[in-house]
Amino acid sequence: MTHERLTTGVFPAMVTPFTESGAIDHDALAAEASRLEAAGVDGLVPVGSTGESATLSHDEHVEVVETVIEAVDDVPVIAGSGSNNTREAIDLSVGAKAAGADGLLLISPYYNRPEPAGMEAHYRAVADAVDLPQIVYNVPGRTGRSMAVETTVALAGHPNIVGYKAASGDLGLISEVVERTRGEDFAVVSGDDGLTLPIMTVGGTGTISVVANVDPERVTALVEAATTGDIETARAIHHELGPLIRALFVESNPIPVKEALAIQGRCRPTLRSPLSRLSPAYRDDLVAVLDELDLERSP
Repeated sequence: MTHERLTTGVFPAMVTPFTESGAIDHDALAAEASRLEAAGVDGLVPVGSTGESATLSHDEHVEVVETVIEAVDDVPVIAGSGSNNTREAIDLSVGAKAAGADGLLLISPYYNRPEPAGMEAHYRAVADAVDLPQIVYNVPGRTGRSMAVETTVALAGHPNIVGYKAASGDLGLISEVVERTRGEDFAVVSGDDGLTLPIMTVGGTGTISVVANVDPERVTALVEAATTGDIETARAIHHELGPLIRALFVESNPIPVKEALAIQGRCRPTLRSPLSRLSPAYRDDLVAVLDELDLERSP
């Protein structure tokens, strides 16, 4: 599989459905994977932040990846396998590869807040240990530290590091990463739904998207328009999606997106502690946004 298949287009960051008791609902998970593939997405990303990876055991990580792979026919599966413990990130990555994942998404180490040398060493250790294409993930809002451009540029030269998920909210930084890695076999994808169009205009190749769980058709249409240079259409879809994007981030992800999928009848709104259900006032707003976009929801 070419690296481009893992970094071009729309890749929903999947939720992990749970039963009322908090066990993984593999039937709902498989149904979601199949639905998203049928909607035209380019790949799937289970067990990332949106998949509540922080509260899954190692065995559950592997089980989720296996279920998603078994449910799809022809789209790549990129497994979240990051950790703030390098050894654990390697173990999770080895498990994901054994399960059949096509690539890996690795969040930068959180809580520890490593210096640039430590962050680069962390990513190199995983890339050296596991021979799969890997996407590094900069999301300082969750990790407490932004990955330096110099670190990203250095990592782009590693043969197993093929992409960068940009969720810093800093378009200048993201643009510089694109600019300084143009000579590498390396791509930048949006990790922030509100910035997918701006990121693509400076050279991004797609998105790992939360919103695509709820409205895969519009997100796919936006990215396709941006890819083909139809910026007017892409801009129109961007603004059409604006209320949904805002509604899905009023509380910590994946609280709102899981509520939205429950409203659509696709899974239960169950979350694992310490996450709690969406506030009732925000739920009313979310229902209104789904209705305004004419998105299917259960009676």
